[in-house]
Amino acid sequence: MSVPRDERLSAGRVASHLGVMVAVAAILGVVVAGLAIPFAGVLGVGARNVAKAMDNLPAELETDPLPQRTTLVDAAGNTIATFYDENRVNVSLDQISRTMIEAIISIEDSRFYQHGALDLKGTVRALVTNQANSGVVQGGSSITQQMVKMTLQTQAHTKAERAAATEDTYARKLKELRYAIAFEQLHSKDWILERYLNIAYFGDGTYGIQSAARHYFGINAKKLNLRQSAMLAGLVKNPSGYDPTNSPDRALERRNVVLDRMAQLNVISREKADKAKEMKLGLHVVPARNGCVNSQAPFFCDYAWNYLLADPSLGKSVAQRRRTLKSGGLTIQTTIDLRDQRAADESVAGHVAPTDQAIGALAMVEPGTGDVKAVAQSRPMGSKKKDGQTYLNYVVPSKYGDSAGFQAGSTFKIFVLASAINNGTSLNTTIASPQTKDIPMSDFPDCDGNFASTDVWNVNNSTGEGTFNLYTGTQNSVNTFFAQLEERTGLCQPFKLAKSMGIELTDPDRERVPSFTLGVPNVSPLEMAEAYATVAARGLHCSSRPVTAILDSEGRTLKDYPKDCKQVMPKGTADAVNDILRGVQETGFGAQAGIALNQPSAGKTGTINDNMAVWFCGYTPNLATASMIAGANSLGQPITLNGQTLAGQYVVSAHGSTTAGPMWGDAMKKIAAWLPDQDFVAPASDIVNGVQVAVPSTSGMSVSTAESTLEDAGFFPTVSSPVNSGSAEGTVAYTSPSGGSYASKGSSVTIYPSNGKPPRGNGGGGGGGGHGGGHGHGGRGGR
Repeated sequence: MSVPRDERLSAGRVASHLGVMVAVAAILGVVVAGLAIPFAGVLGVGARNVAKAMDNLPAELETDPLPQRTTLVDAAGNTIATFYDENRVNVSLDQISRTMIEAIISIEDSRFYQHGALDLKGTVRALVTNQANSGVVQGGSSITQQMVKMTLQTQAHTKAERAAATEDTYARKLKELRYAIAFEQLHSKDWILERYLNIAYFGDGTYGIQSAARHYFGINAKKLNLRQSAMLAGLVKNPSGYDPTNSPDRALERRNVVLDRMAQLNVISREKADKAKEMKLGLHVVPARNGCVNSQAPFFCDYAWNYLLADPSLGKSVAQRRRTLKSGGLTIQTTIDLRDQRAADESVAGHVAPTDQAIGALAMVEPGTGDVKAVAQSRPMGSKKKDGQTYLNYVVPSKYGDSAGFQAGSTFKIFVLASAINNGTSLNTTIASPQTKDIPMSDFPDCDGNFASTDVWNVNNSTGEGTFNLYTGTQNSVNTFFAQLEERTGLCQPFKLAKSMGIELTDPDRERVPSFTLGVPNVSPLEMAEAYATVAARGLHCSSRPVTAILDSEGRTLKDYPKDCKQVMPKGTADAVNDILRGVQETGFGAQAGIALNQPSAGKTGTINDNMAVWFCGYTPNLATASMIAGANSLGQPITLNGQTLAGQYVVSAHGSTTAGPMWGDAMKKIAAWLPDQDFVAPASDIVNGVQVAVPSTSGMSVSTAESTLEDAGFFPTVSSPVNSGSAEGTVAYTSPSGGSYASKGSSVTIYPSNGKPPRGNGGGGGGGGHGGGHGHGGRGGR
């Protein structure tokens, strides 16, 4: 709508305007002084000096885009939240009612379309009115002059700039008039009026006519009627003094002044003005919401906001990014599904109250995209600590929410499980797992040699003992089983795999330790949901993302946030993990806790020491959800959940399956109603049975040589008590499985040393049979 910027004022045209102003100033003299415009202050030095001063001023004012509010929308395009420093939505002139345009021109500059930058006739009229009333009743500034002043104030970002834009000096007023002349030459009247209506402040935090119409009447500017338009037009002169929400009587009086002026100018009839004056203001105030606190999803909003503040493409500094987000008029398209969010919020609220000495949290991630569908926590956003409110986001990683996270317990066993399967370990591989087991920490291979420690790790079960395979050891969450499995995988591979699946491990000295498989690192629910989404997507890891795109104020794509996905484990490995974890959810702890779904699902429980936090990470092929309840006092410091009251229910002993699991189940059962019914891919038989390799013959070798030989062949040797054998004492009598037979790579081979005493009878030692795959002793809900 504006004239091209390369159209410039000619020297002659500028001089002509200046000449008119100087002449008028000289003629009006003190008259103009009464209006507080610059000429009074410069008349003492003569008209020639006035012209010279005007010539030295810049003739152009950059019309930067007006600050507009940014809108955060869900995956379906519904508004979640708005951000702004100035609550403004720009509209074109044809999106504003004709009545509104007539009202603003009538009261502010009735000859707007007839005069140039300075309305001399209006100036004289204002002076006469002001003198008659012994004060300033009517201003002499044209709409163009007002618009220039507002533009300069809007572009002032620092304290010094704001002071310069509002200082009561002749220099400022002279500069504004010079700019106004330039605007009148470079732009059409319609362009100036449109910018004026978009830049003007209408009180109560609203900038621009569209935001004002939405705020005071709940309608668009195009729909404003006569009484509404008159009230809004009257606000511009003194937005605070005539604020209809605080001073309705003054707003009504001012509105009627506008109606009278419109009738006086024959814009409307006297009868129509009088009829409108009889009406009330008719307010329908819609509160303006700024930021995340009052949004539909406060902590998802907070996550998205901090995610964007961390994006350097939006500005070199955080301050610049914040300004872009609050004034750019952007539309931020997010991944949240409000149906999922409501289900998550309701479930969390039903299990943990805001003032409980615990935090309940759910995070939901879509496998194959990384789209974050919902984040919910029990402590609402706010500053009222007595009501349990907080600004800490406990659901997301610390870089986005400032929470340090919580240990995740046995949910970390998935990383050792996947590493073992990836190494060729059969799902039927069995390991004898006693109730307690002491393992030297130096037995665990690390990234560079074995783990450097002389300590012994004492591992205890909470779910019984026995001989377990990968299915039963996982379903019963047997700690001594997984400690021994981790001996085979080493520490390096599970640690690196966890990082590749989205766990933000940053301190290997503290986190890459033998107890890694029991979940000692602190993590957030979102990290765990992302990791479990990876196995749900058959090994495809997609980084969590709350935002998919940013659009500018015209609806054009400013930036895309595409999926960031990478295959981090073979599909076959992921299929096997899914098959094992289905046993935990569909027939194991999940079924026992009543949280099984009517569609395929899988999951893993987790409980940390002293029951300070409990977890359930469960998923379908198309949605992964991490559920966490952690004991925490009002300062967020960890405490035990045992003996706590959660949402009115006393907790004797907290567990992942019985405490965090039901919170997961209540949310997922609702969401399952609209999730596509999809099945997991069954693992291939060679994955289930493992890679079959020949067991080396080690009879007659020393035990240490036999161990090395078996390890080199891909087996995990264990040494039994000595047996009667004709072989030399201390050498290998036989192994089980026997040398020459085939067994799964990564499986156990038991070495039986000879005691040097031949057996009675026929003598000779036959090859031993394999160990059974029994479930061992039962036990209560595990970690």
